[in-house]
Amino acid sequence: MEVNEFYREWLTRSGFVECESTQNFSPAGKLYLAPKELACGYYWVYGEKDLFDIKIHDFYFFEDHFISLTTPECLSITYYDSVSGEELTPYRRLTAGCVKTFHGGHALYQSIMHKNIPIRSVGIEVFPAYYEKYLRESYPDDYLPPNEAFRRIGQTLDFPEMSRLLRQVWEYNGEGIPAKLFYEAKVAEAVSLVYEHGKHSQNILSAKISKQDRDALCNVTSYIHDHFNSALPLDTLARIACMGTTKLKTSFKHVYQRTISEYIQERRMSHAEMLLSSTDLTVDQVASAVGYSNAGRFAANFKNNTGLFPSEYRKMARRK
Repeated sequence: MEVNEFYREWLTRSGFVECESTQNFSPAGKLYLAPKELACGYYWVYGEKDLFDIKIHDFYFFEDHFISLTTPECLSITYYDSVSGEELTPYRRLTAGCVKTFHGGHALYQSIMHKNIPIRSVGIEVFPAYYEKYLRESYPDDYLPPNEAFRRIGQTLDFPEMSRLLRQVWEYNGEGIPAKLFYEAKVAEAVSLVYEHGKHSQNILSAKISKQDRDALCNVTSYIHDHFNSALPLDTLARIACMGTTKLKTSFKHVYQRTISEYIQERRMSHAEMLLSSTDLTVDQVASAVGYSNAGRFAANFKNNTGLFPSEYRKMARRK
């Protein structure tokens, strides 16, 4: 089945309605209006046969929304401009400004998107006909499966080249042959960047991490969950893990695909979202409650994580 037909069936079944393109979206793709009883906004898709697609999300749900679906086999990479939610398999908080990869078709995809907060993202999916057939036939002497390169990216805030490329894709508004050539070129460029990123990123640990060390890391994350709003010196966490600080940092990054600082900040931001949406604490009080002595720094970090300032988040989360 071609990509456009697959998404037409899936989106229609999910309550989305195909509509006329607006000036904010390229007429080369198909635009769908979100189901009015569940959400507000648009879902845009451009598909090229069974090779690849480009998707733009620009909508929000009226209530916290649980997503559970079986995805086709594909390799995807997405940039989030605004988001508030968590993926569940495996668990990871979605962060505004991040670039995230996903290998579809192997497990049920599950996530929770928080109510009233815009999901603004742009992503590219390439399918086996592209990365197992087209690339192999086009570059038989140099071909390497891109699966591992995609996996190594995981979720990162440090891939500016990909962020720029995907924002360019979002902003493009052409049609006809120019649009086809533009999207084809951007997909090839994105895959090239993934290969290059994977080539330069080394495995953090070459050896497997022992069960004893994994259990020690679980102790560290449990401690972080209970004390995220306090100072968490690396030396203290290293003593809890019975590791040196260098081994702790590299082991943690290898297992959780993020640094300890990023993990702590994710925990703080998740709790801040709950406080902003369900209490009347001031922004200064929320900042203090999640471990920030400086409300300005908290607001800046919150904006980086969700795409919204705390006051904007509270206003959107409470809208009817």
